[in-house]
Amino acid sequence: MHPLSNILFIDIETASQHESFEALPDAWRELWNAKANGLMRHYADETPETLYSRAAIYAEFGKIICISCGYIKETEDDKKLVLTSFYCEDEKDLLEQFCGMLSKWTAGNNKTLCAHNGKEFDFPYLCRRMTILGMKHPSCLQIGGKKPWDVPLLDTMEMWKFGDFKSYTSLNLLAHVLGIPSPKDDMDGSMVGDIYWSAKTQEEREKCLERIATYCQKDVITVAQVYLRLQGEELLSSHNIEIKKYGSHQLYVRG
Repeated sequence: MHPLSNILFIDIETASQHESFEALPDAWRELWNAKANGLMRHYADETPETLYSRAAIYAEFGKIICISCGYIKETEDDKKLVLTSFYCEDEKDLLEQFCGMLSKWTAGNNKTLCAHNGKEFDFPYLCRRMTILGMKHPSCLQIGGKKPWDVPLLDTMEMWKFGDFKSYTSLNLLAHVLGIPSPKDDMDGSMVGDIYWSAKTQEEREKCLERIATYCQKDVITVAQVYLRLQGEELLSSHNIEIKKYGSHQLYVRG
Protein backbone atom coordinates (compact mmCIF):
# COMPACT_ATOMS: atom_id res chain seq x y z
CA MET A 1 0.00 0.00 0.00
CA HIS A 2 1.32 3.44 -0.95
CA PRO A 3 1.62 6.03 1.82
CA LEU A 4 -1.22 8.53 1.31
CA SER A 5 1.24 11.42 1.02
CA ASN A 6 2.92 9.68 -1.94
CA ILE A 7 -0.21 9.70 -4.13
CA LEU A 8 -1.23 12.55 -6.41
CA PHE A 9 -4.94 12.30 -7.26
CA ILE A 10 -5.71 13.79 -10.66
CA ASP A 11 -8.49 14.41 -13.15
CA ILE A 12 -8.41 16.02 -16.59
CA GLU A 13 -11.05 17.82 -18.63
CA THR A 14 -10.91 17.90 -22.41
CA ALA A 15 -12.59 19.69 -25.30
CA SER A 16 -12.62 19.17 -29.05
CA GLN A 17 -9.92 20.93 -31.08
CA HIS A 18 -12.59 22.75 -33.07
CA GLU A 19 -15.94 24.16 -31.99
CA SER A 20 -18.03 22.08 -34.39
CA PHE A 21 -17.92 19.62 -37.26
CA GLU A 22 -18.54 22.51 -39.65
CA ALA A 23 -15.45 24.32 -38.30
CA LEU A 24 -13.11 21.43 -39.11
CA PRO A 25 -10.48 22.08 -41.82
CA ASP A 26 -10.96 19.81 -44.84
CA ALA A 27 -8.15 17.39 -43.99
CA TRP A 28 -9.35 17.01 -40.42
CA ARG A 29 -12.94 16.55 -41.59
CA GLU A 30 -11.88 13.63 -43.75
CA LEU A 31 -10.00 12.08 -40.85
CA TRP A 32 -12.96 12.55 -38.53
CA ASN A 33 -15.31 11.02 -41.12
CA ALA A 34 -13.08 7.92 -41.18
CA LYS A 35 -13.09 7.77 -37.37
CA ALA A 36 -16.85 8.31 -37.21
CA ASN A 37 -17.53 5.57 -39.75
CA GLY A 38 -15.98 3.11 -37.32
CA LEU A 39 -17.93 4.54 -34.39
CA MET A 40 -21.23 4.34 -36.25
CA ARG A 41 -21.13 0.57 -35.93
CA HIS A 42 -21.96 1.19 -32.27
CA TYR A 43 -24.10 4.30 -32.79
CA ALA A 44 -26.40 3.32 -35.64
CA ASP A 45 -28.55 6.45 -35.56
CA GLU A 46 -25.62 8.88 -35.53
CA THR A 47 -23.74 10.72 -38.30
CA PRO A 48 -20.20 12.12 -38.41
CA GLU A 49 -21.71 15.54 -37.65
CA THR A 50 -23.62 14.42 -34.56
CA LEU A 51 -20.78 12.19 -33.34
CA TYR A 52 -18.40 15.17 -33.31
CA SER A 53 -19.74 15.95 -29.83
CA ARG A 54 -17.59 12.96 -28.73
CA ALA A 55 -14.38 14.24 -30.36
CA ALA A 56 -13.01 15.54 -27.05
CA ILE A 57 -12.51 12.02 -25.67
CA TYR A 58 -10.06 11.12 -28.46
CA ALA A 59 -6.58 12.60 -28.01
CA GLU A 60 -6.13 12.89 -31.80
CA PHE A 61 -9.14 15.23 -32.08
CA GLY A 62 -9.27 16.77 -28.61
CA LYS A 63 -7.15 18.81 -26.23
CA ILE A 64 -6.67 19.17 -22.49
CA ILE A 65 -8.14 22.35 -21.04
CA CYS A 66 -7.84 21.61 -17.33
CA ILE A 67 -5.88 19.36 -14.98
CA SER A 68 -6.79 19.30 -11.31
CA CYS A 69 -4.72 17.43 -8.75
CA GLY A 70 -4.46 16.95 -5.03
CA TYR A 71 -2.32 15.20 -2.42
CA ILE A 72 -3.06 14.18 1.14
CA LYS A 73 -0.96 15.90 3.77
CA GLU A 74 -0.78 13.81 6.94
CA THR A 75 -0.04 14.95 10.47
CA GLU A 76 0.01 12.96 13.71
CA ASP A 77 -3.72 13.31 14.30
CA ASP A 78 -5.18 14.61 11.06
CA LYS A 79 -4.98 14.61 7.27
CA LYS A 80 -5.78 17.27 4.70
CA LEU A 81 -6.34 17.15 0.94
CA VAL A 82 -4.48 19.98 -0.80
CA LEU A 83 -5.78 20.82 -4.29
CA THR A 84 -4.65 22.90 -7.24
CA SER A 85 -5.73 23.30 -10.87
CA PHE A 86 -4.04 24.19 -14.14
CA TYR A 87 -6.28 25.58 -16.84
CA CYS A 88 -5.83 27.80 -19.87
CA GLU A 89 -6.35 27.89 -23.63
CA ASP A 90 -2.70 27.21 -24.45
CA GLU A 91 -2.55 23.44 -23.96
CA LYS A 92 1.23 23.18 -24.24
CA ASP A 93 1.74 25.91 -21.65
CA LEU A 94 -0.71 24.14 -19.34
CA LEU A 95 1.06 20.79 -19.76
CA GLU A 96 4.52 22.30 -19.28
CA GLN A 97 3.43 23.86 -16.01
CA PHE A 98 1.82 20.60 -14.89
CA CYS A 99 4.93 18.59 -15.81
CA GLY A 100 7.13 21.09 -14.00
CA MET A 101 5.07 20.58 -10.86
CA LEU A 102 5.18 16.78 -11.34
CA SER A 103 8.97 16.79 -11.65
CA LYS A 104 9.34 18.66 -8.38
CA TRP A 105 6.71 16.56 -6.61
CA THR A 106 8.11 13.17 -7.67
CA ALA A 107 11.81 14.00 -7.17
CA GLY A 108 13.63 11.45 -5.06
CA ASN A 109 10.55 9.61 -3.81
CA ASN A 110 8.45 6.58 -4.72
CA LYS A 111 5.38 8.58 -5.71
CA THR A 112 2.51 7.74 -8.04
CA LEU A 113 -0.65 9.13 -9.65
CA CYS A 114 -4.23 8.01 -9.08
CA ALA A 115 -7.33 8.68 -11.21
CA HIS A 116 -10.69 7.03 -11.81
CA ASN A 117 -10.49 5.11 -15.10
CA GLY A 118 -7.05 6.69 -15.33
CA LYS A 119 -5.40 3.74 -17.08
CA GLU A 120 -7.97 3.85 -19.88
CA PHE A 121 -8.36 7.61 -20.18
CA ASP A 122 -6.46 10.22 -18.15
CA PHE A 123 -2.94 8.72 -18.23
CA PRO A 124 -2.84 7.69 -21.93
CA TYR A 125 -4.57 10.93 -22.95
CA LEU A 126 -1.90 12.97 -21.17
CA CYS A 127 0.87 10.93 -22.81
CA ARG A 128 -0.66 11.19 -26.28
CA ARG A 129 -1.17 14.95 -26.08
CA MET A 130 2.39 15.43 -24.79
CA THR A 131 3.72 13.35 -27.69
CA ILE A 132 1.64 15.31 -30.21
CA LEU A 133 2.99 18.56 -28.77
CA GLY A 134 6.60 17.30 -28.86
CA MET A 135 6.98 17.09 -25.10
CA LYS A 136 8.97 14.61 -23.04
CA HIS A 137 6.90 12.49 -20.67
CA PRO A 138 7.66 12.98 -16.97
CA SER A 139 9.11 9.88 -15.31
CA CYS A 140 5.86 8.86 -13.63
CA LEU A 141 4.10 8.85 -17.02
CA GLN A 142 6.69 6.91 -18.98
CA ILE A 143 4.28 4.02 -19.55
CA GLY A 144 4.57 3.47 -23.31
CA GLY A 145 4.85 -0.21 -24.27
CA LYS A 146 4.07 -1.48 -20.78
CA LYS A 147 1.35 -4.06 -20.22
CA PRO A 148 -1.66 -2.73 -18.29
CA TRP A 149 -0.75 -4.72 -15.18
CA ASP A 150 2.81 -3.37 -15.28
CA VAL A 151 1.78 0.30 -15.29
CA PRO A 152 2.84 1.67 -11.86
CA LEU A 153 -0.18 3.96 -11.54
CA LEU A 154 -3.33 3.70 -9.43
CA ASP A 155 -6.86 3.55 -10.81
CA THR A 156 -9.86 3.54 -8.46
CA MET A 157 -12.07 1.93 -11.10
CA GLU A 158 -9.58 -0.92 -11.46
CA MET A 159 -9.41 -1.26 -7.68
CA TRP A 160 -13.21 -1.50 -7.51
CA LYS A 161 -13.24 -4.28 -10.11
CA PHE A 162 -11.46 -6.65 -7.71
CA GLY A 163 -10.15 -8.68 -10.65
CA ASP A 164 -13.28 -8.39 -12.84
CA PHE A 165 -12.22 -7.03 -16.24
CA LYS A 166 -15.68 -6.79 -17.81
CA SER A 167 -17.45 -3.94 -16.06
CA TYR A 168 -17.26 -0.14 -16.13
CA THR A 169 -18.35 1.81 -13.06
CA SER A 170 -18.61 5.58 -13.27
CA LEU A 171 -17.14 7.76 -10.53
CA ASN A 172 -20.62 9.13 -9.84
CA LEU A 173 -22.10 5.64 -9.33
CA LEU A 174 -19.19 4.44 -7.22
CA ALA A 175 -19.36 7.54 -5.01
CA HIS A 176 -23.09 7.01 -4.48
CA VAL A 177 -22.63 3.31 -3.67
CA LEU A 178 -19.91 4.13 -1.13
CA GLY A 179 -21.89 6.94 0.49
CA ILE A 180 -19.66 9.73 -0.79
CA PRO A 181 -21.26 13.06 -1.86
CA SER A 182 -21.58 13.22 -5.65
CA PRO A 183 -19.38 15.70 -7.54
CA LYS A 184 -22.08 16.17 -10.21
CA ASP A 185 -23.93 19.07 -8.57
CA ASP A 186 -23.26 21.76 -11.21
CA MET A 187 -22.36 19.95 -14.41
CA ASP A 188 -21.10 16.63 -15.73
CA GLY A 189 -18.40 15.61 -18.17
CA SER A 190 -20.72 15.68 -21.19
CA MET A 191 -21.26 19.42 -20.64
CA VAL A 192 -17.59 20.49 -20.50
CA GLY A 193 -17.14 20.97 -24.26
CA ASP A 194 -20.35 22.97 -24.67
CA ILE A 195 -19.44 25.21 -21.73
CA TYR A 196 -15.90 25.72 -23.06
CA TRP A 197 -17.04 26.59 -26.59
CA SER A 198 -19.95 28.77 -25.40
CA ALA A 199 -17.49 31.54 -24.53
CA LYS A 200 -17.15 34.20 -27.21
CA THR A 201 -14.82 36.66 -25.45
CA GLN A 202 -11.62 36.27 -23.43
CA GLU A 203 -13.43 37.27 -20.24
CA GLU A 204 -16.16 34.69 -20.85
CA ARG A 205 -13.55 32.03 -21.59
CA GLU A 206 -11.76 32.70 -18.31
CA LYS A 207 -15.04 32.36 -16.41
CA CYS A 208 -15.90 29.14 -18.25
CA LEU A 209 -12.47 27.68 -17.53
CA GLU A 210 -12.83 28.63 -13.87
CA ARG A 211 -16.19 26.85 -13.72
CA ILE A 212 -14.70 23.78 -15.42
CA ALA A 213 -11.74 23.79 -13.00
CA THR A 214 -14.12 23.91 -10.03
CA TYR A 215 -15.96 20.89 -11.42
CA CYS A 216 -12.66 19.10 -12.09
CA GLN A 217 -11.51 19.71 -8.50
CA LYS A 218 -14.72 18.12 -7.20
CA ASP A 219 -13.89 15.00 -9.19
CA VAL A 220 -10.40 14.92 -7.65
CA ILE A 221 -11.92 15.21 -4.18
CA THR A 222 -14.25 12.32 -5.00
CA VAL A 223 -11.41 10.17 -6.38
CA ALA A 224 -9.44 10.76 -3.18
CA GLN A 225 -12.45 9.93 -1.02
CA VAL A 226 -13.15 6.75 -3.01
CA TYR A 227 -9.51 5.70 -2.61
CA LEU A 228 -9.72 6.25 1.14
CA ARG A 229 -12.91 4.15 1.39
CA LEU A 230 -11.34 1.36 -0.64
CA GLN A 231 -8.40 1.37 1.76
CA GLY A 232 -10.66 1.29 4.83
CA GLU A 233 -9.67 4.84 5.81
CA GLU A 234 -11.98 7.53 7.15
CA LEU A 235 -13.32 10.11 4.70
CA LEU A 236 -12.07 13.68 4.74
CA SER A 237 -14.38 16.36 6.10
CA SER A 238 -14.96 19.53 4.07
CA HIS A 239 -12.81 21.66 6.40
CA ASN A 240 -9.88 19.34 5.64
CA ILE A 241 -9.84 20.30 1.96
CA GLU A 242 -7.59 23.18 0.91
CA ILE A 243 -7.16 24.84 -2.49
CA LYS A 244 -3.73 26.26 -3.32
CA LYS A 245 -2.50 28.36 -6.18
CA TYR A 246 0.19 26.95 -8.45
CA GLY A 247 1.35 28.15 -11.85
CA SER A 248 2.52 31.24 -13.68
CA HIS A 249 1.12 34.49 -14.99
CA GLN A 250 0.39 32.69 -18.27
CA LEU A 251 -2.09 30.34 -16.58
CA TYR A 252 -5.48 30.96 -15.10
CA VAL A 253 -5.00 29.07 -11.86
CA ARG A 254 -7.67 28.77 -9.21
CA GLY A 255 -6.21 29.89 -5.93
